[in-house]
Amino acid sequence: MQPNTLSTIHYCVIIPTYNNEKTLKRVLDKTLEFTSKIIVVNDGSTDSTTEILRNYPNISVIHQPQNRGKGMALRIGFKEALKQGFDYAITIDSDGQHFPEDIPLFLDEIEKNGEALLIGDRNMSQEGIPEKSSFGNRISTFWYWFETGIRLKDTQSGFRLYPIKRMQNFKYFTRKFEFEIEVIVKAAWAGIPVKNVPIQVLYDESERVSHFRPFKDFTRISLLNTWLVFIALLYIKPRDYFRTFKEKGFKRFFLEDLLHSEDSKEKKALSVALGVFIGLSPFWGFQTLIVLFLAFALRLNKLIAFAFSNVSIPPLIPFIIYASLKIGSFLLGKPALPPFQWDAFDSYKEFVSQHLSEYVVGSFSLAIISAVLFGLMSYLLLGIRTRKSMKMNSQS
Repeated sequence: MQPNTLSTIHYCVIIPTYNNEKTLKRVLDKTLEFTSKIIVVNDGSTDSTTEILRNYPNISVIHQPQNRGKGMALRIGFKEALKQGFDYAITIDSDGQHFPEDIPLFLDEIEKNGEALLIGDRNMSQEGIPEKSSFGNRISTFWYWFETGIRLKDTQSGFRLYPIKRMQNFKYFTRKFEFEIEVIVKAAWAGIPVKNVPIQVLYDESERVSHFRPFKDFTRISLLNTWLVFIALLYIKPRDYFRTFKEKGFKRFFLEDLLHSEDSKEKKALSVALGVFIGLSPFWGFQTLIVLFLAFALRLNKLIAFAFSNVSIPPLIPFIIYASLKIGSFLLGKPALPPFQWDAFDSYKEFVSQHLSEYVVGSFSLAIISAVLFGLMSYLLLGIRTRKSMKMNSQS
């Protein structure tokens, strides 16, 4: 098989390496059977790596004077691949666990189904996979699903295909192993499909050199996931729900998500109630974050809950606050509130701060009452529609 005859896809292979002298030559020789477009990033190796690479004058080699981490090596490789004009980059670890023979699997997937970021699925349940790797992968796949909504079987494999041309404007902050999490999360947030491709894997502990440091690297990964979850809840998920709602419009949202989604009428009604409750509660600035978290925790319909949490749209806010103050004043047995000017923001803010207890009590009361009413009305309307649909089906 001649190199570069497998596919019309303009791709290269990036191999980051650090002190993998036992396996590097085998990986390079096998990869050369499929392509000569190889970029090796020697990340400050102190073994015989430099001498080995001298025997491959026809591949691109970038020597780093000191070790900067796998993530930084990949970033340098991406930059060089873009400089050389490639559209895609396949990354292979140099520790010998990957089989370059699987390169065609990635190319076939792109040719059949279009642009995507592909991650090799190592089948972590098979024999020979270290338990610590399998456990770490389960944790990683859970957080990836939470952050992106995409379910994968393997998120930690270094055998990947990246659509680097589509990703060239991404901003990265990590440099070590955690980079491989950051990049796939940001790809998903940018709308790039992220998928698994089944691959082979070899764990030969007599040859393989792992530079993963459990305590330091797990700490880095945990901090990164904490930050990504925060971004996902505070910005990405609200953005996506807003886009979905905007694209559908209220009529289509009402017909598809409220009436025709597969959720039960009880779940839909509770989602409406939750959205209204959070939307009217005094959680200004955090309503979206709270409603999405609670909808996830309670397994309710997140889009419905998010949509109804926007009941407190700007034109209605003065009336909601005024109603909350009146209700709070009544419940606390305080004197009737004096009128104030709605168009004078400073006096309005001062007025509310002077009656904070009435506002808090009143807003929670208004939120509870409204949530119950909206929830019940939704349940009744959905029940009526269900009965009508059943009646029409029975008649037909």
